[in-house]
Amino acid sequence: MVVDVVPALVGAAAVLHPGAAVRLQVAVAQKAGAIPEDNIIRRAAMPGFFKQQKKYFMAKTATKTADSTETATGYEQMTRAQQDGSTNATSSMKQKSEDELKPLQKFFMDALKDVYWAEKELVKALQTMEQAATSEELREAFEDHGLLTQKHVTRLEKVFKMLGQPAEAKKCDAMQGLINEAQEIIKNTPEGTMTRDAALIIAAQKVEHYEIATYGGLVQLALTLGEERASDVLERTLNEEEETDYQLTEIAETCINFNAEQEEDEETEEEV
Repeated sequence: MVVDVVPALVGAAAVLHPGAAVRLQVAVAQKAGAIPEDNIIRRAAMPGFFKQQKKYFMAKTATKTADSTETATGYEQMTRAQQDGSTNATSSMKQKSEDELKPLQKFFMDALKDVYWAEKELVKALQTMEQAATSEELREAFEDHGLLTQKHVTRLEKVFKMLGQPAEAKKCDAMQGLINEAQEIIKNTPEGTMTRDAALIIAAQKVEHYEIATYGGLVQLALTLGEERASDVLERTLNEEEETDYQLTEIAETCINFNAEQEEDEETEEEV
């Protein structure tokens, strides 16, 4: 009875989080004694495994969602209009100089400038991390994250436009420190090892946690200041940062960390 519903559960899991599908397959297969643990882990470590799983189940569910596409498209167009600032609502900060802003408005704008600089620098840092990564899975993750970060930069520029303020970047010391730490990891870990990948994932997740905290605070400040449109746009980025953090955890737990631990065992055996 349980086995009969497994394909549907795995399909649903793979659409949202490919790594979750792997975990579900592991649990069911091991309980049934059908697939040893090491075989599942090796399969999960195959290049492009997660993307293949997601594409397969996305294709299977595409026909089921076709009927609702027309309605969803209309809603998405309205949402995009709000995000692009093409609605008639006016920001209370529009065309005000820095001296004319209230203290909380000024802090909000400074925080936006701070994260704007951070996102632009992160685009370059992710390219370096992608080149330094060992596994194809992590390289793909960093590539995807880089493309998403470019969208975040554009999205912030739209927020500045909504607020009637120039898009200006202000150096973010926190992000600079996190980028420096990632560079140190690349310098101090052996090239071509899963140990480097495990360390790079931790560095990337530190960045994600900083961004999650930043965007979470900005969303709430925007609401407090009555900037609902800006809040909606910033919340979209917040959700994507949380998703990226989850995906990095899945990659680490399903293959990278295990393979890195095996490298340590091999080194110990060679020494003996």
